Amino acid sequence: MTNSPAKGMKVLFVIASDGYQQVEYGVPKKILQEAGITVITASDKPGGAVAKDKSTTSVDIELDKVNIKDYDGIFFIGGSGSLEHLDIPISHKLVSEAKNLGIPYGAICSSVRILAKAGVLQGKKATGWDGDKALRGILEGFGATYEEGKSMVTDGLVVTANGPAAAGQFAQGIMRVLTKEKLD
Repeated sequence: MTNSPAKGMKVLFVIASDGYQQVEYGVPKKILQEAGITVITASDKPGGAVAKDKSTTSVDIELDKVNIKDYDGIFFIGGSGSLEHLDIPISHKLVSEAKNLGIPYGAICSSVRILAKAGVLQGKKATGWDGDKALRGILEGFGATYEEGKSMVTDGLVVTANGPAAAGQFAQGIMRVLTKEKLD
């Protein structure tokens, strides 16, 4: 995929400092990097982040130091720590800025709820983790439409996915919104 139309782009993956989902992070990162996209890892704390399976990764930048204009997209990774560590004002501010600037954004798994609370899914179709059967109510409460049973959904410049099994599809959705391919 060296001739990818997304080659040379730079995206931000936002992970929780503790409890990010390693498959939702690792699989899309690898796919995007293979397509020539630089993936920068941001988190709520500097240094290293610890995944749900206790593996670790380096954090390139703290959320409060991010200038969204430096990136071609911002995508939130799920996991057990995502709502505790990433459902915070700086996350909401960054994704709102991305929306206002026409920069692609999205989330996978539980992090879709962060986008909903930030108000950036209004009028959009979305999917995400629904293990507690609360996602429909959350999305509809913030003006979005829940696409039940869908692994990955793209709507305009937004991509959402429902969990680790959809990590590869999430990466493909990211590629589509970055290159602004005709979306189904």
